[in-house]
Amino acid sequence: MTAEPATIVATTASTDEKEWITASVGPSGYRTEITAGPHRFLADEPVPLGGTGTGPTPYELLLGALGSCMAMTLRMYADRKRWPLHGVRIHLRTERAHEQDCEKCETEEVGLPRIARRIELTGPLSDEQRDRLHQIADRCPVKQTLQRGLVVETVTGAPEGPPPSVG
Repeated sequence: MTAEPATIVATTASTDEKEWITASVGPSGYRTEITAGPHRFLADEPVPLGGTGTGPTPYELLLGALGSCMAMTLRMYADRKRWPLHGVRIHLRTERAHEQDCEKCETEEVGLPRIARRIELTGPLSDEQRDRLHQIADRCPVKQTLQRGLVVETVTGAPEGPPPSVG
């Protein structure tokens, strides 16, 4: 597993606490621009479903958030323990497409019932270290949030804090 060289982006914010993440879609189609701090990226649906295929689907973004949190959590833990973890790769998948849930969301409870996970750890780790890292993957904050459940509340008025930059 080879890692891409890290690019560090300077930002004015030191945390994502209370930061508004904005998703914007135009008058037609599903291509959605997402703004998170200084970052911009796209979500979309595949072309056969009426999208432009220019970004991952919402479920793919969810799996990406979960996988990246697990990988970062394992990296932080191994670094604190000074374990020889050379790399982490988290593979996640679901059995159902986002499209199927979108078609039923107005009249039925929808959502992913299960996510399959495969963890690859590289480096000269002992069996005990590998076992512990598999346990720590379950402790990532995004996984804990999803398993515990959360409430999404609609608030009125303008978002607090500065609006995302538009350029």
